Amino acid sequence: MPNIANDPNRKSWIEVPQNSDFPIQNIPFGVFITREDVITIGTRIGNCAIDMGALQQLGYFEGIELTDDMFMQDTLNDFISDGKKTWRLVRNRLAELFDKTNPKLRDNKSHRDVVIFCVDEIEMLLPVQIGDYTDFYSSKEHATNVGAMFRDPENALLPNWLHIPVGYHGRSSTIVPSGIPVHRPYGQTLPNGETTPVFGPSKLVDFELETAFITTDANLMGEPIPVDEAEEHIFGMVLFNDWSARDIQKWEYVPLGPFLAKNFASSISPWIVTMDALESYRTKGPEQSPTPMPYLQQKGEKGFDINLEVAIQPEDKEETVVSRSNFKYMYWSMAQQLAHHTINGCRVNSGDMMGSGTISGPTADSYGSMLELSWGGKNPVKMNDGSERKFINDNDTVIIRGYCEKDGIRIGFGEVASKLLPAIDLKF
Repeated sequence: MPNIANDPNRKSWIEVPQNSDFPIQNIPFGVFITREDVITIGTRIGNCAIDMGALQQLGYFEGIELTDDMFMQDTLNDFISDGKKTWRLVRNRLAELFDKTNPKLRDNKSHRDVVIFCVDEIEMLLPVQIGDYTDFYSSKEHATNVGAMFRDPENALLPNWLHIPVGYHGRSSTIVPSGIPVHRPYGQTLPNGETTPVFGPSKLVDFELETAFITTDANLMGEPIPVDEAEEHIFGMVLFNDWSARDIQKWEYVPLGPFLAKNFASSISPWIVTMDALESYRTKGPEQSPTPMPYLQQKGEKGFDINLEVAIQPEDKEETVVSRSNFKYMYWSMAQQLAHHTINGCRVNSGDMMGSGTISGPTADSYGSMLELSWGGKNPVKMNDGSERKFINDNDTVIIRGYCEKDGIRIGFGEVASKLLPAIDLKF
């Protein structure tokens, strides 16, 4: 089935501002509350959010096999479960419907009035019910930086890192969409030079620049997903800020890895950009040496050229861009991550989310965390307002943006922006 939604010559009758992340070639999917307090599944073109539940009720998806309430739900899970054929049919239909040459909806004002909203009129929600969440550790530059900082710089990568996509199972209950503030977490830490831990708010809250991919119902228990089929089971991608409390993490992570330092909050961008929309932005990716085991050997271009940036905005001040990186630096691809995740028979379900791990590039201005940017606090980062940051201060807002651009077509994710609030006052 052709992917006609990506036609670079297509224009929409909805106005799309210059440098918008959401031209008609994007057609991402999300969930939002309308001005009438109705929760619906939708898409976005320019600065317009489109109510797909209303479109379905009005018959605009006629001929596509969908359940009657497919787009009148509060999550995308059922739609994702329908698989790639349905995703592509729906994207193609939306591309045709909003093409500037198609008068069917364009010239029907009464329908337009119930289908189209300004993005300022809606509230974005978490797009999927995330049953399980896994976070990987797949940037060689990030893993090397952290290893050099805390272990032997000459042996920064642990022996397994070049052989498997290292990861851990996270917590999905505190994953929130962009705009939801996050409180500074409490936990145990071990101050430098001390032998007894103390309890209190984390002093070293950090962001992690990541992306994440969302899966469909991919396999049965006991059934691995071959690496060359893995992308068929990936619905799309979001931007992901995996908040971290570095001082809590340092004390707790031995012997089983991250716990309270990671599960207090993670923030995602609300629009899921499909793999179909990203197809034109493939790139080679890093060379892998040693050659991965056969079940991880992936043919073709396994990376994606996604420009990423992180900004920190102090309260009532202008933002400062502190990092510019790119998803193409990822050593282990999404397909390799999913293939490794299931090689033991682990079941993957619709709406599961897999974090990329911190995405750091080869230069100091492309590092994906304050831990690296300030090198553990030794080199404070200068803000535009004259202040400095070693880590994230209370009332700072962390903003992550991402987009692809080629041949005049820009496909973006919007942003994930979250404010760090002070720790809650505990009453004991």
